[in-house]
Amino acid sequence: MGSNAKGRTVMEVGADGVALITIINPPVNSLSFDVLNSLKESYDQALRRDDVKAIVVTGAKGKFSGGFDISAFGGIQGGQKGGVKAEQSRPGYVSVEILSDTVEASKKPSVAAIDGLALGGGLEVAMACHARLSTPTAQLGLPELQLGIIPGFGGTQRLPRLVGLTKALEMMLTSKPVKGEEAFALGLVDAIVSPSELVSTARRWALDILECRRPRVASLYKTDKLEPLGEAKEILKFARAQARKQAPNLKHPLVCIDVIEEGIISGPRTGLWKEAEAFQGLLLSDTCKSLVHFFFAQRGTTKVPGVTDLGLVPRRVRKVAIIGGGLMGSGIATALILSNYPVILKEVNEKFLQAGIGRVRANLQSQVKKGRMTQEKFEKTSSLLKGVLDYEGFKDVDMVIEAVIEKVSLKQQIFADLEKCCPPHCILASNTSTIDLSLIGERTKSQDRIIGAHFFSPAHVMPLLEIVRTNQTSPQVIVDLLDIGKKIKKTPVVVGNCTGFAVNRMFFPYTQSANLLAEHGANVYQIDNAITKFGMPMGPFRLVDLVGFGVGVATSMEFVQSFPERTYKSMIVPLMLEDGRAGESTRKGFYVYDDKRKAKPNPEVQNYVEKAREITGASIDPKLSKLSEKDIVEMIFFPVVNEACRVLDEGIAVKAADLDVAAVMGMGFPPYRGGIIFWADSLGSKYIYSRLEEWSKIYGEFYKPCAYLAERAAKGAPLDRNNGDSWLSNGEINHD
Repeated sequence: MGSNAKGRTVMEVGADGVALITIINPPVNSLSFDVLNSLKESYDQALRRDDVKAIVVTGAKGKFSGGFDISAFGGIQGGQKGGVKAEQSRPGYVSVEILSDTVEASKKPSVAAIDGLALGGGLEVAMACHARLSTPTAQLGLPELQLGIIPGFGGTQRLPRLVGLTKALEMMLTSKPVKGEEAFALGLVDAIVSPSELVSTARRWALDILECRRPRVASLYKTDKLEPLGEAKEILKFARAQARKQAPNLKHPLVCIDVIEEGIISGPRTGLWKEAEAFQGLLLSDTCKSLVHFFFAQRGTTKVPGVTDLGLVPRRVRKVAIIGGGLMGSGIATALILSNYPVILKEVNEKFLQAGIGRVRANLQSQVKKGRMTQEKFEKTSSLLKGVLDYEGFKDVDMVIEAVIEKVSLKQQIFADLEKCCPPHCILASNTSTIDLSLIGERTKSQDRIIGAHFFSPAHVMPLLEIVRTNQTSPQVIVDLLDIGKKIKKTPVVVGNCTGFAVNRMFFPYTQSANLLAEHGANVYQIDNAITKFGMPMGPFRLVDLVGFGVGVATSMEFVQSFPERTYKSMIVPLMLEDGRAGESTRKGFYVYDDKRKAKPNPEVQNYVEKAREITGASIDPKLSKLSEKDIVEMIFFPVVNEACRVLDEGIAVKAADLDVAAVMGMGFPPYRGGIIFWADSLGSKYIYSRLEEWSKIYGEFYKPCAYLAERAAKGAPLDRNNGDSWLSNGEINHD
């Protein structure tokens, strides 16, 4: 739905005296204020009409409602919107006057007929009805917290009264929906009905309530599922402790818990007003703006100008071959067979082949252990993988993904072989993380079908797929890979071809800056602590341990060769590697590791830092030993922002929002900060420029601001050329 589209409800009264109110707002019947006010008008009309005995609420085309339309939030902030009065565009009005005083207080019973999804505001509408029927596979949930807000239409008050406090907290704090069957077991819905029988059964149910054959329940005042007050307080106390531990930088989970508690202690009506007030405040928060930006950014990655607007249809990929069964190759194979793609895995000898197949089976077996896969499904999925030692079986493959070590000559030979062995339509993809694709395909004549399919480790778990196109890659091949990315449940980001592409190119200064600071006097563990407090899953030194020093040195050399003027050539890691300390794999790196991979600071590290300092001639800067957490974060991330500016300026990324998604999903940048460019723009281009300029005078070219950043700073302009408050009018939020 665009921001000018007008959603509505329609009402039809049957011969049985039941008014069927249908929510219509494609594609998922999202709840704009137009829809909600139309719902109230339909209810008012049904209550006035003598021929209406009861009411059923449903959604058009097999979807109840996918949640609230974020574009409508402009009305909450700025008074009138689309003819809606200011007071009618506030959550308190919706929650109390529409859902509590109209739907729930209605003298005529109403039943929600839920199919497809009832998420966010959609579920809140359903919970205000006197009963709920659902199809078995419908999804029901309150996922608002993933947008930095809380349920705003009574969800914090009604859900605990329907399913109990513990389950309600779990559903809201994790944003995870439940399917119809589980919703029935929890008491969230009253019956499970097939889609074909849903509305007719709901009509009879509504009449049964009217005739007192079934109970009429106002969920806001239900108390039998609520724990006694003392027990409830303990549950809330535990939930607060968990929220602080798991998301120390976020306040909205704690606000949600406070609002729930208010309703339990002071009564649900008071809870509703507290919820509305809290919702309003959170809507204006930086966290909400960041998460909403990221939501839209994620959904925008599949729109690639000059590619996805050409009307091309993805070709069917029936069979995929993977070359290399190491950690990456086996992970990619796992991701593909989990989505029912038959896969050929090629290795150089039987030992490596069996090891690769073993890794894939181990990946699947972990799914079985976690209860996410049955043994039968394990066997069926495993059977999609076939191991080979030659190219004989490549005659009918539609795509090959090369996933061997980062050695240019080896990759060139493989691609030359593939051109001879594979059919002419076959997509030739490389999983390289840093090497220029033009170099890899140098010995082939098939430049138009060579593309980068860069997965992140572990490939079957990490959500990002970096699709790398060269100047010769055909739009059809890009469209094909976008389709495969969607089918294997990855978020694809299409980027241009250069050393490191987008993610690794942007983030190569991340560890280099950490090394520079350490060699000039900063504490290794202070740096890691500050970065994890900022919200990264781990600091730069812990990351190097995880990736492995061998890989770290090899990738670092790629950047040193490509960008010699702005790389910092630290000797810390090479010196440790010489002594057999290679990171987590050897249990010794910047940290030492026990049998359970628990990391502790390595007391030997300072010796290596001092040796490195002697070699590089780095002088100790006393100020670095007293850096604040804010200074550490800026000295680590501003060089990343600087490189991201170059990536934008060179057209490697089509839009800044793609880099935000790449940073979050590829490197674990905190989503509640919106992504690397969005976060940078919250600080301002002038400020970032001035800080980098200051450091470059002390520490050299590594920190020198690039021309793009200098130009944006001179104008006082955001780094994102499309920046603005467009998050309020960008489309809809519906959690589908």
